[in-house]
Amino acid sequence: MKFLVVCFALFAVALSAPQSGPSTEPIPILKQEQEINPDGSYKWSYETGNGIAAEEQGFLKNAGDPEKEAQVAQGQYQYTDNEGNVFRVTYIADENGFQPTGDHLPTPPPIPEAIQRALAYLATAPPQPEDQQ
Repeated sequence: MKFLVVCFALFAVALSAPQSGPSTEPIPILKQEQEINPDGSYKWSYETGNGIAAEEQGFLKNAGDPEKEAQVAQGQYQYTDNEGNVFRVTYIADENGFQPTGDHLPTPPPIPEAIQRALAYLATAPPQPEDQQ
């Protein structure tokens, strides 16, 4: 019986302890807009009270040519971290995939000069026949 009383006491203490998780306070939406056009183009944007903002516009590229049609979307979003730093990402998404840019995103190292020369040479060299096996 003492064991149950101790367990209930510990449970009550755990429930009354302050929680350090995310806030449950609602975040206000400061601005929200959207537009959808009959030709399939669109744009939307929103901004919240905690520093999150996003916008995007899109359209169908080469409409009417099924072989070359591609949906294109471009936009940006930003948010603020717990230390007050603002992170902004700009992107385009099309037939070449999702292509984000942002100051905080990693970038590839520069291509060494010798490899750039080799690539330039290969681009101008005549095509070679493939070996038949």
